[in-house]
Amino acid sequence: MILVVDMNSKENPFGFHEFVLPIVSIAEELEKCAVKYYLEVNETSLNGYDKIILSGSALKDTVTFDQTARFKWLKDCGKPVLGICAGMQTIGLVFGGRVEKCREIGMTEIETSKKNILFSSTFKVYALHNYALVPSADFEVLAESASCVHAIKYKLKDVYGVLFHPEVRNKDVVERFIRAFQVDRRI
Repeated sequence: MILVVDMNSKENPFGFHEFVLPIVSIAEELEKCAVKYYLEVNETSLNGYDKIILSGSALKDTVTFDQTARFKWLKDCGKPVLGICAGMQTIGLVFGGRVEKCREIGMTEIETSKKNILFSSTFKVYALHNYALVPSADFEVLAESASCVHAIKYKLKDVYGVLFHPEVRNKDVVERFIRAFQVDRRI
């Protein structure tokens, strides 16, 4: 079962519909999923989930940037995690990275720099961000645009992040993440 974490502030009533529900619609085609607001997530609330996806948020919604202590569970989490946009930025901040100004809106070309389970080659993505992540040395950079890092993987665990929005374009990125870690329940 997949946990989709809503990373939007309560002040953004459209964030759930714009950034969370599209992920749920992709994920539910492959596996059951549930949604929790980020303030409801802790080590205990992760029981019963096999994978975790952290949603993106609106351009000006950086509410999680100052709340990295709420995401300390990421450091001990033994489950595969995919962070999308704000999700990736938050993951990076938890592990000692930093964010810097980098505005990209619309179709953006990214180039794969390291073989990974999510994508390959050079391809176009939908970008919608004001900030980019400068990851710590704990991460491998998987892809970049001409302006910034677009995908990362934590070196010691299956924790991934993409700055672009695969729920808008490149839905196969979410599907590949889910399939890579599907558990065969028939055993």
